[in-house]
Amino acid sequence: MRQILFAGVIGMFLTVIGTPLLIKLLARKGYGQFIRDDGPRGHAGKKGTPTMGGISFILATLIAYALTKVLTGEEPSFSGLLVLFLMAGMGVVGYLDDYIKIVKRRSLGLRAKAKMSGQLIVGIAFAVLALQFKDSRGLTPASTKLSFVTDFGWAIGPVLFVVWALFMILAMSNGVNLTDGLDGLATGAAVMVFGAYTFIGVWQFQESCARAGDLTNPNACFEVRDPLDLAVVASALMGACFGFLWWNTSPAKIFMGDTGSLALGGALAGLAICSRTEFLMALLGGLFVLITMSVVIQVGSFKMTGKRVFRMAPLQHHFELKGWSEVLVVVRFWIIQGMCVIVGLGLFYAGWAADK
Repeated sequence: MRQILFAGVIGMFLTVIGTPLLIKLLARKGYGQFIRDDGPRGHAGKKGTPTMGGISFILATLIAYALTKVLTGEEPSFSGLLVLFLMAGMGVVGYLDDYIKIVKRRSLGLRAKAKMSGQLIVGIAFAVLALQFKDSRGLTPASTKLSFVTDFGWAIGPVLFVVWALFMILAMSNGVNLTDGLDGLATGAAVMVFGAYTFIGVWQFQESCARAGDLTNPNACFEVRDPLDLAVVASALMGACFGFLWWNTSPAKIFMGDTGSLALGGALAGLAICSRTEFLMALLGGLFVLITMSVVIQVGSFKMTGKRVFRMAPLQHHFELKGWSEVLVVVRFWIIQGMCVIVGLGLFYAGWAADK
């Protein structure tokens, strides 16, 4: 369990001290945030705030994980490395998008086909590799069965699994990206979900079939390949995002940009797939789902009826236009996210207890 503590503390320390250095570097190069003219008026003052801050917690997470392995003498797992690969790969796609927006002065960043192609390449590579690397019990980092608290139903096969994994990766990445519209909102919400996955990884390790020696009743224990190492990755992410939040909270000194939002979404999807809690992620990351659905509803309503349901989408901007202050929206949305995590963990425990 020392690994979890080390990863979280190192990740937080690195972003707390490293983010100011990144802020100075980005400000010196003039890599400031572009603000849309049709957004809430209060956002005009954010123009020029350094962006691409996701570089900070991506590097901090990778370094924290590596240092933790060195300090504890433990070997990295394939599951942990795959989640980190997905996070970093999606972060690279987001970085290219941010770079084009800021340096090339193209407000929409990467063209839609190029951005989607990058996400598909990274996502397919992750999904294919996640079905490789069997351990001594024949377990791979991911399963071709769908999962909630544990696997259920029949296997969907490797091809459909790749499609399903891509859907999750794209959905979570876009969900975090849409949520990242107010100072600290996406970062604070992500901290809670990574905290939940730290707990889930530890619990799965304690109740794993390998430790129990009970392989005759898979519902009585968890058949997850590397649960403890997934907890280490989640802890490193939680600590890194927590430290980044110090500089990202209102008034933000730096924004994560697509570099950060795509990386966090990829990490969340990777943790859900490798811990076999895919459908549970929809609840644990409830705020991201809610905000994504607000955009779907807004676009769908306008196309079908010509009318808008919200004053502006994503949902957080609707409440801003109703007169809520930015801090009020963020805190109340954090409360919603906290409730989602509590309910999600409650269902996770209840599912395990029922099988026992």
